[in-house]
Amino acid sequence: MNPLRIALYQGPGGVPSSTAESLDALETAARRAAEAGARLLLTNELYLTGYALGASVVDRAEPADGPGAEAVARIAAAYGLAVGYGYPERDGARIFNSLQLMGPQGTPLAHYRKTHLFGDFETTYFTPGDEAVVQTELDGVRLGLLVCYDVEFPETVRAHALAGTELLLAPTALMRPYEIVPQTIVPARAWESQLYIAYVNRCGSEGEFAFAGLSCLAAPDGTVRARAGAGEDLLVTEADPALLRRSRAENTYLADRRPELYTRLV
Repeated sequence: MNPLRIALYQGPGGVPSSTAESLDALETAARRAAEAGARLLLTNELYLTGYALGASVVDRAEPADGPGAEAVARIAAAYGLAVGYGYPERDGARIFNSLQLMGPQGTPLAHYRKTHLFGDFETTYFTPGDEAVVQTELDGVRLGLLVCYDVEFPETVRAHALAGTELLLAPTALMRPYEIVPQTIVPARAWESQLYIAYVNRCGSEGEFAFAGLSCLAAPDGTVRARAGAGEDLLVTEADPALLRRSRAENTYLADRRPELYTRLV
C-alpha cells in the first residue's frame, strides 16, 4: 500500500470576519495541497468560524449539512482531495464542537463531536459528544477523528489504536503556554498507541487567546515527520502504512497489554 500524502493547514490567527473568509483561505490551501499531490487536507479546530467566539457561537453554529458543509464539499470535489474541517455544529438546541471529513468526491466520510471539553468557553456553550471512536477509510488507510483536548487523554488514543485506526486526525486550538502538548504529549501518544497523529493547530491571536502553532505529524516510531513553527503554514507530508507495520512489529505495546488488570481504572 502506498503512503497517504496529507497536508496540514495551520491557519492564521484572528477571528475571521465571516465564514466566507475562512472558505477563501481553505480553497487556496486545497489548491496548493492538490498541486503537491496531497489526498487529504486537515485544518484546525473550529476552522470555519475561528475559536474565540464567546456568545456569538450561538449564531455562528450551523447544521452538519449546512452552507459551510456545502461549500467545503465543493472545494473537496474541485481539487479531488478529502478535507477535514472544524466548525460549531447546531443540532436542535444543542451546539457541538465538531470535525467533519468530506471525501474527494464531495460527500461526507465521517463526522465527530468533541467529547472532552476544555475551559469555560467550551463548557458553557458546547454539549460534549458521546461517541468515542469515529473512523473511516481513505485510499486504504483507516482514519480516526478526535478534536484538540481529546488527544491529551491516553484512553481516547488507545481506544482508536485498539479499533484499528492507523492515522488519527486531531485538529486543535491549543493556546500558549501549553506547547508541551505538540512537543511531547502528541509524539508520546503516537508511540505508546502505535499510530500516526496529525495534529493541526491555529496560530496567532484571537481575543484573549494566543495560539501556539507547532502543528505536526507524529509517527508510531516516535519521530515527528513534519513540524510547523509559530506562523501560518501548509505542511505536506506522508503517513506510510509500511512504517506503521514495521513499528507495530518492533514495539509490541498493544499485543502485550493485560486488560484484565485494568478494569478498575474505568
